[in-house]
Formats: sequence, C-alpha cells, structure tokens
Amino acid sequence: AGVALVEIPLSERTGLSAKVARIWEGRLNGGMSKASPTGPEDFVVSVEVNPSPGLSTDKPVSIAKMLREGGVDVVNIADGPRATVRMSNTALGEVIQRELSMETIIHVCCRDRNILGLMSDLLGNYSRGLHNLVVITGDPPKMGDFPKATAVFDMDSVGLLKMIHGLNTGLDPAGNQFAGQAKYFCATGAEPGAVDYEREIRRLKEKIAAGADMVMTQPVYDASVMRRFLDDVASFPKPVPILLGLCPLVSSRNAEFLHNEVPGMSVPQNIRDRMASVGGGPAGVAEGVKIARELLEQFQDEVVGCYVMPQLGKYDAAIEVVRHLGYGADDSAMRRDAPVA
Repeated sequence: AGVALVEIPLSERTGLSAKVARIWEGRLNGGMSKASPTGPEDFVVSVEVNPSPGLSTDKPVSIAKMLREGGVDVVNIADGPRATVRMSNTALGEVIQRELSMETIIHVCCRDRNILGLMSDLLGNYSRGLHNLVVITGDPPKMGDFPKATAVFDMDSVGLLKMIHGLNTGLDPAGNQFAGQAKYFCATGAEPGAVDYEREIRRLKEKIAAGADMVMTQPVYDASVMRRFLDDVASFPKPVPILLGLCPLVSSRNAEFLHNEVPGMSVPQNIRDRMASVGGGPAGVAEGVKIARELLEQFQDEVVGCYVMPQLGKYDAAIEVVRHLGYGADDSAMRRDAPVA
C-alpha cells in the first residue's frame, strides 16, 4: 500500500475553492460567526446550466456568458438530471471554461458508470481542467426517458467521495501510490426537507468524513426546515461551508408540479397560495424571485453563497434573486474578481 500525501489546502485547489475558503475562514470564521456578505466579493453564486438537447453548445454557453457578466462565479452542470439523455456535462464544462474563462462545477453521479469508468473519467477530466465536482448518487433510470436503461451503482456518493479523496492524497482505489496528486474540490448534495431526515443527516456526516469539502442543498421553501438543517450541520464535529439551494418558482402551475410530481420537493401551502394569487407570466416570475430572495435574506449571513436552479429557462431570474447583493450591475464582475487585500 502507498503512503497517503497531505491534501492540498482548499485555498490552493481551484479559484472557486480558494474563494469559498476565504469566505469560510473570514466572514464566517469557520462556521463560528454570522456576518452578511457585502457583495460579490464575499459571496459565491453558482447557477445550474445544463446541456441543451442535441449537438450544439451555443445556447448554454451564451447563458453562462450572460451570468458571468452579471457577477455569477460558476455554473454547475448536472450529469443526466432526472435520468434524461444530454451531451456529457464534462464536454459542456470544458467548452465553457475554454471560451469564457469561467469555472464550472461538474456533477458526478454513480448511476451510469462502473468503478473503472468513473476512475477513467476522473483522471481524464482532471487533465481537462475540470477540478470542481459535486458528487451525488444519481436518479434511477426509471425516472427518465429510457426506463429500461441499466443502472450500475457500483458505489454510492460516499464511496465515490472516498475514491476522489484517495486521488487527492495520491492513492488509487486499490490504495497504491500513483503518479501525481489531484486537487479536486468536492461538494456533495443534501436534502434539508428529506422525508427520512435522520438518515439524511447521518449520510451527510458520512459524506463529510469521506472527503466532501462543501454542501449544496436541495431547494427548500420553508425557512423552518432550512433553520433546522443549518443548526444541525453547525453542530457536526467538522462543519463545512454551505451553498444554499434556491429554485425560483415561475408560476402557480410550476409550484404545483414541483410539489406533487417531483420526488423530494415540497412547496408549503402558503407559498403555493402566493403563487396561485399571481398565476403565471411576468407576475409569476417576479413572485418566485421574491420568495427565493426572502429565504436567501434570512440565511445569507451564515452560508458562503447560493446555488440557483432556474426553472423553464428563466435564467434572468437567477440574477434577480441576488441583485440585492450587488449582482446584475455594471461593476458586479469586477467586484467578484477583485483581489482581496
């Protein structure tokens, strides 16, 4: 067996990890303090931008460009979300990083590839400069367009995090030393509103022990649910930075669909009533932004940033949710990139 190397500090892995580490140690004092962000310079915003159906990257690249100009730090790209078929997220991530000089967060799920395939992809993606990952187990194929597709699941997110942690300490999955040392920055998902909440918290502790550096939450519309989750994570033996998941609703129909049809999503009655009172159209989008911003304003003083999942292509809404923090302005990108004294 090889000798594990010391992991490279977060401040030296990627641009994103360095900013997260600076905010976590500075504004939030390692999770011991609360302080509201002053703007894009001490807040992280990631927006989910997924491949379009088909062969072209033009549309998602143009969306990422608009978001970057509005001050957004990174886009995260899902790995066959809801078991649908799209261009590989790593291909789109490479194009965005090359054309826009914008970092991406690549989702890695355990559904489609065995251990050999996952390891091969990790080594290859590292060479392509895709160093920010969010590790998830993945949605089963029966949810998507090809329900008869074979699900692999050689390992779950905990096992995959351990494998990546090995690469970060210079060891392969067999525990042998290999040439070089990776510096992946690994986030993982968590569901504050999980039906089996105790299991969710237990699993999250396992993921952090396995090497997760940051948590990205599923969207929640109930502040009391998020309050419980943040308090529980703060009491962990090793608290970690959190990106607050936000999914701005766009219409009453959208709210009802998420509540009734999407596993793991719960939209409280009072929120559905608010959306019902405005219906859809521009008024629906505006109310959805307002709801998301209200939640963010309650918790922005204890998270490193937020992770916005726009609905039905409403990417402008992602900027509107964080406009009160200085995004979407002429100087937003400059403030985001400003060197910190």
